[in-house]
Amino acid sequence: MHTLYNTKKWLSLLAVGLLLSFALHAKDTPKPESTNETNTLLAEWTGPYGGVPAFDKMKLSDVEPAFAVAMAENLADYEKIANNEQPASFENTILAMENAGEKLTRSGVYFRLWSANLSSPEVRKLQMELAPKFSEMQSKISQNKKLFARIKKVYKDSLENPLDPDQQRLVKTTYESFAMNGADLSPEKQQRYAAINKELSRLYTQFANNVLHDEENYITYLNKDQLSGLPDSFISAAAKVAETNGKKDQYAVTNTRSSMDPFLTYSDERELRQVVWTNYYSRGDNGDEYDNNDLIKQILKLRRERVELLGHNNFAEWRLQNRMAKTPENAMKLMEAVWPAAIARVKEEVMDMQAVADELGHDITIKPWDYRYYAEKVRQKKYALDSNEVKQYLQLDNLREAMFYVAGELFNFDFKPVKEGSVPVFQEDVKVWEVTDKTSGELVGLWYLDPFARPGKRSGAWATSYRSHSTFNGDKTVLSSNNSNFIKPAPGESVLVSWDDAETFFHEFGHALHALSSNVRYPSLNGGVRDYTEFQSQLLEHWLSTDEVINKYLKHHETGEVIPAELIAKIKKASTFNQGFATTEYLASALMDMKLHLADPNTIDVDKFEKETLSALGMPDELVMRHRTPHFGHVFSGEGYATAYYGYMWADVLTADAAEAFQEAPGGFYDADMAAKLVKYLFAPRNAMDPAEAYRQFRGRDAKIDALMRNRGFADPKEKTEKPQTEDKKAA
Repeated sequence: MHTLYNTKKWLSLLAVGLLLSFALHAKDTPKPESTNETNTLLAEWTGPYGGVPAFDKMKLSDVEPAFAVAMAENLADYEKIANNEQPASFENTILAMENAGEKLTRSGVYFRLWSANLSSPEVRKLQMELAPKFSEMQSKISQNKKLFARIKKVYKDSLENPLDPDQQRLVKTTYESFAMNGADLSPEKQQRYAAINKELSRLYTQFANNVLHDEENYITYLNKDQLSGLPDSFISAAAKVAETNGKKDQYAVTNTRSSMDPFLTYSDERELRQVVWTNYYSRGDNGDEYDNNDLIKQILKLRRERVELLGHNNFAEWRLQNRMAKTPENAMKLMEAVWPAAIARVKEEVMDMQAVADELGHDITIKPWDYRYYAEKVRQKKYALDSNEVKQYLQLDNLREAMFYVAGELFNFDFKPVKEGSVPVFQEDVKVWEVTDKTSGELVGLWYLDPFARPGKRSGAWATSYRSHSTFNGDKTVLSSNNSNFIKPAPGESVLVSWDDAETFFHEFGHALHALSSNVRYPSLNGGVRDYTEFQSQLLEHWLSTDEVINKYLKHHETGEVIPAELIAKIKKASTFNQGFATTEYLASALMDMKLHLADPNTIDVDKFEKETLSALGMPDELVMRHRTPHFGHVFSGEGYATAYYGYMWADVLTADAAEAFQEAPGGFYDADMAAKLVKYLFAPRNAMDPAEAYRQFRGRDAKIDALMRNRGFADPKEKTEKPQTEDKKAA
């Protein structure tokens, strides 16, 4: 569910350039006398669809020379803007910045892809070498006094003589980004600020690479007599992975969520469940050279020092000032409103699981590596719902077609596979679809799908854009991508996924639709406010369980029969099942993220702090945080989700409330009027409209927390819950 956005200009790079260790990196070297036009990473994109990346021609040896050129030209672009002798205006300053750094943007697309999808020791070495140099480039731009003076003048002028709404927002976000990143600091403080950013960029890269190392090097191999309880589809895929790794006649459980989760759910081998669980939740925490605990302390100290230079008390206060929550206190209020109900539900779930274990004569006390296993048995007992039975109707190709159907009904999009070989791809499993408007036939963009796990690919699922939409400099065709880590099946077999994985597939496609439906003038407004950007994708998950999708696409992978109505009824009846686990493991991570950044980093012992904080929260012993601190890449491999992991919950308040709006509409989830408002206000504007105002335009009011509590099967709060604040009034 982690998402990447490809945006255009420096302010987006500065805001999210350190988001992940594999963000755009560049080398700070003098500008060469001539550019190397044969370097694929620098070349303009050619071919159909307004030009596409030449993924089939990219070479890792091109990275360093490409960034040497791209970074030098990027700096030159901003120097030219800063030293313009004409009075600062929207056109010669803000719009000029939108055109800066084209080669850096192009080369960054390639390297970000290598880092996320095709990593290797060579790629990681380049990341470590280039990250600090890219940080230096960012600092030269963000601390350019002449440039900021021009931006400030345009900003002040716009307050007296307002521009068009999207222009006004572009000016505002540009000014705020410079101000938040030290543009007004003294030269001495700017120097220290830049040094901190440079060191942080190195630490973020090292953190991410350490986690990737532990994912790749902790694999559990099984023999034939250790497969009890495992579904045939898992066994087949595990055998294929083992054989690929040179372990024929064995079965591999890789150290990724897509492999760990089903193993812990179905395996009857308790000791092996503990091994697999320990491997996964110990990533970055093994007391060796890849241990991340000391890196985290360094990161926290540097983040605090950096924001103190700006006059802030802590990183959270600085980060949330231009988010929907506005303050750490508002974010904490939302999480603390839900937390008691979540852990209370966990206690109920554990009692049910322990009862099942006792009935089976297993003579055990529920431990974290037992939770998924016995939860599945409780599901079967309470709801007669077998997750493996459900999987038989969740075939990956059918789910993809279901997503296309929903996109056609809501967005009027049509997806057709491109002719093989007409669009370059970076790996043979990647497929590409052409996206057009169903009515006009007008081209919208391309959608790339990279579905399967492999060595060198980071775990999880995410979306990214290779090119975002904009119109101010010619209508740009969107190039959007979804990336997953499903286990590749043996030849001729279907990819069957769990209901949760199907929801995640829809979720990430929601991010892709957000990019494809964009209707903005300026590239920089294709980004988003972090505690809002998950809303659109979370909302799309609701269409998976609509009757239209169920009847058309949820069919048995062998017989083709539609999933039985009684099985769907069981799924819906069990929709709040295990919500204690799901909510608690997530909220524990979100609360930990916030509390880590509010604590004194100079005295913190990261491992001890995690234990003591969870104890104070009353964290149940039977489960752990979704992302334990030593491998919490959202927060410590960059800054995009730092003190912002709460954003999934914030967005889920909006999601639940918006879903009820569709439920109440005459046409339900396919109501034409609601769909039009969905696209107009929630998807198309991206960051060209304030998100709080966009939601009010869609819903006619602010959101309420009540729908979220109902969705999760939690009792409504006894007293009216304080609502998260929007820009100028309270909303949830």
